[in-house]
Order: sequence, then C-alpha cells, then structure tokens
Amino acid sequence: VKAVGLDPRNDFNVDQILTKTDAQNLIQLCVTRLLDTANPSLSTIKMQVYFDMNYANRAELLSEQHRLLEGRLAPVVRDITDSHPRVQEEMENVYRKIVSYMLLSSGLGSPTDIEVVREVTAALQSVFPQTEMMTFISLSKNNKEQQLKNLAMLVTGIRLYNKECRKGGSSIDDLPAILNEAIPSATRTVDEGLNTCHTLAHRYTALLESMQEDQHRYTQLSSFKLKEALFNVRQYEAFLCILLSDAITSAQEVEKMNVRFAATMEQLKNTVQNKVSIDTKEVFPLFVALSNLWTGFQDEILLLSFLTNIANDLQQFSEIQSQLFPEEVLTSLLEGVTVKSDEERIRETMGTRVNISDFKNQEWLFPETTDNFDQLLIQYHGFCAHAIGVKGLTLPGNPAIGILKHKERCYVFSSKEAAYIFAQDPDKFIQLNVEKAKEHAELIQLLELHYQFEYLAPYAQARNAGKCFMKPTTKCDSSTQTDTHILPPTIVTSYEWNEWELRRKAIKLANLRRKLTRAMQTDLSHMRRENSTQVYLPKDVSTQTKRDNSSSVPRPQIFLEGLRGGSSPTTHTVKVDLTRAVDET
Repeated sequence: VKAVGLDPRNDFNVDQILTKTDAQNLIQLCVTRLLDTANPSLSTIKMQVYFDMNYANRAELLSEQHRLLEGRLAPVVRDITDSHPRVQEEMENVYRKIVSYMLLSSGLGSPTDIEVVREVTAALQSVFPQTEMMTFISLSKNNKEQQLKNLAMLVTGIRLYNKECRKGGSSIDDLPAILNEAIPSATRTVDEGLNTCHTLAHRYTALLESMQEDQHRYTQLSSFKLKEALFNVRQYEAFLCILLSDAITSAQEVEKMNVRFAATMEQLKNTVQNKVSIDTKEVFPLFVALSNLWTGFQDEILLLSFLTNIANDLQQFSEIQSQLFPEEVLTSLLEGVTVKSDEERIRETMGTRVNISDFKNQEWLFPETTDNFDQLLIQYHGFCAHAIGVKGLTLPGNPAIGILKHKERCYVFSSKEAAYIFAQDPDKFIQLNVEKAKEHAELIQLLELHYQFEYLAPYAQARNAGKCFMKPTTKCDSSTQTDTHILPPTIVTSYEWNEWELRRKAIKLANLRRKLTRAMQTDLSHMRRENSTQVYLPKDVSTQTKRDNSSSVPRPQIFLEGLRGGSSPTTHTVKVDLTRAVDET
C-alpha cells in the first residue's frame, strides 16, 4: 500500500487524508499490482519481505536456538531440582531423570536407544555416582541447575573421548567430517547462483544502455520490464552475497575448531595414557573443552542448514527471470550489443581520478589520504550515485575515481564525468534518486534508502533499532526546562569578606585564650539529683442513696374442721380462720 501511495504516477498525496474515491483507487491499484504476477517488481518486494522476516545473523540465530533448547529442557530441569526424594526408589528415579537430561542436552544419540542410555549412565556414574545424590539434593535450586550443566559437559566430553578411543559413541555423528563436505557444497551452490545473477545483471545493463543510445532499440525494448528485472537480479545478488559471507565465516570457524578439537583430544590422550587414577583437575577442564567445541560444531550445522534453506527459498523469487526472458529471447535481443561485466567497467576507469583543485567546496576521499578507506560506508549499496536517478541503472561505483563526502555521507561513481556532474549539485541528484525510489519501491531496500523513508524501515532494522548504524530521522515537538539551581547550594555561611570583621573575631579568640573557666559545688547542691513522683489519678466512685423494699399482705387461710373422722352420724363443722394479722407479718 505504501509503495503504491509513494509512486508519483498514481497522484496520491501522502500528507493528506485520503477521500473515499482516493481510497477506492488505492485499493484497485494495490489489487492490480498484486495480481500482476509477471512484474519482476512484485517478486523483488516479496523477496525483500521474505529475507527481512526470516534472515538472522550468526549471533541472533545461535542465541535464539540456545533459548529454545533451554525452554525444551526446562520441564526436565524443574522436575529434577524440585524433587526431594527420601527413599532409595525415589533416589533412583531422580538419577534416571538426570541421565535423561544429560542425553537431551547434549543431543548425542536417541533417548529411546538402550545402548545410548547405558553409555550415558556409565559416563555419569564415573563422575557422579548415586552415592552423592544426598549431597546433590541438599543444594539450592540455582546450584543444582549449575551442577547439571557442568555434569552434562563432563559426560559429553567423556563420550567424545570414548568415541575417539573406539570404546563407544557409535551413535555420535562425525560432525567435523559432515561440515567439511557440506560447507563447500553450500558455498558452491551460492556461487553458482551469484554467477547467474552477474551474467543476467550485465546483460540487462547492456540492453538498457543500448535503449538510451538508440531510439529504435528503445521502441523495440520498451515493452520489456528490463529495469524491474535488473533490480530483481541486483537484489537477489545482494542477498546471496550476505549468505556467501556467512558461509565463508562458518567455514573459517569450523577450520579453527577442527584444529582446537584435535589438539585438545591429543592433550587428553597424553594426560590419561591408560592410568588407573587421574587428578580431576587435569582431565575435567579438557572434557569441558571438548564439549564446548562439539557444541560449536552443532551450532555450525544449524547455521549451515539455515543458510541453505534461505538460499533455496530465495530461488522462487528469481524464477520470473526465466519466464520473462528465456535464453533464446535474451540471446536474440543481445545481437550487436556489447556486454560488459562489473569488473571490466571498473578496470576501464582505474586510470581516471577526480582533480581536487576543480572543486573548492567539496571534500573528496582517496585511498592514500584516508584511513580505513575500505571500511567507509558507501551510499546506495556501492552503486553509482549519478546513474541511478538519471539513467535508472545500477552501475558499480569505482572508489579509485574518488569518494565524494557530502553531508557526512559518501558517494561513489562509475566514471569521472558522472562524478563531476553529480558534484555540481549533489542535493539535486540525491532528490532524483529519491524520486526514482518512489517509482520503484524495491529500490528503497536495495539502495538502503531507509533514512529517506523512515516510515518504511525494514522489520530487522526496527527490531534492532539500537544496533543500526544509521537511524531513521524522527521529528516531534518537544520542550525542556532547566532548573535554576541544578546542584545543591554550596554557600558557606561562616565566610566573611570584611577584613575588620575578621579582625574582630581574631581579637575575640585571642581574649578567650587568657580566660579560665572554674566550677564549684556547695554542700546543699552536690547531692542533688532529679526526683520524680507519681500520684494516682482520681477514680470514678458511685454511691446509692436508697434501696428497693417490698412487703406482702397476709394470705387468708380458712379451714373447715370436722368434715371427716367423726364418730357421730351427724357432722358438725367448724370454720377456723388461721390468717395472721398484718402486724405479725
């Protein structure tokens, strides 16, 4: 979307909000461009996005791989360090888990192979017998993890030594031999791709130059997307150069490690020499060194596999070359055209050089007058700064002609004439290059113009913003305020500037020297001391002035006498009142 919006041929103003009609036009142009599978420009942008999202340098790739390995081993480590066995059976179970960790962390053999498990167990028992499990369990969690790592390196070193002595290690692959075969093969594959890119780039450049020189050729070749195809080849060439550089670095590292591995193994053999008992201080560092070197071989295998996969995947983005320009078509177009290689173009201009006296306000750099001349950061990926915007060509620049330093940036040129024209008005041609990049968005990454288009910075640059040599320019409104007194006050209050005041103080101090201080006590004061008393504060007291009382009225008690028990047939009853008087109660 940004590429379509930047293209001036589409008449979009990126500084204004798009109207509904503009949005519809933008969508239609984007869809049309995405469906144009015959356009090399689309393949180039896809290639750039793929490489930007998938490529990582050595340090980043190895760091990520080690982090993933630690993540896969974390459950095993946690299970070992968090366990607190108490009986013998639990001890043996934890010991088996340690054996599994040794095997998984080294990556030497399959955990399901019984022979491999036995070999790892024997190597572990030689440096960490089961009788030391109680000591291991009593350690802290961090110490347990560190000891597991140390044991893993020792066990790996022992197994590698046994493999060298033909006493085991049958399941361990010979990584040095594999690398010695794989690296030349991968390098050869990348070299073949580079040679193809060079051939195509030279042919496309020759055809584009012939179009500018002959109007008839321009009419004949204008229908072909030669510029887009040239940019596609140049970008593919740049990515292959990065992969080739990594492969060469890997080959150099493997060569160094082979020498160190052989020397360490020989030293270990001389140290052991069929001895019954050996000081651990002598052999353990050698075992650890072997383990670290073998880990380096494993890392190089990973890096080589990664580079090979990237190189294979990049081929799909250059297949459009054979579709647009089959060999027979390209051969027929090149009839009567002289094809020059980049090396030939540079050789033709080796004898020419810019005359500094012709320029008063320009700074030119040359090999004999500039330190670290070969390490200067050249703009536009080393292509001629004049040919890009004027001709639309990516011609190789020749630093021997002279490097123009303009606004702290360095530019090279394909010829002396191009250097003189560019130096007359550098800002004009720099802007022409920017306009050319707007027409062909793939040039932004190919020519490394991200500082001109900071909102189109690649993903890798945004991810490593702190590591970029040239950071995008950011603009924002900001304000700052400086404190009146940044530092705490350092005023000396006892300072006097008046001479008479200093004299007065001096006389006062001189008088004090002749003074004598005396003290005395009286009989009434020498035994005095501070006394303190404590009183009880008043408390709340309550009194009661009356009491509750009650009286009861006598209950009447009246009985009839003679109702039963009488001897005569006639009943005689007497009413008896036994109620007590009031005053008796």
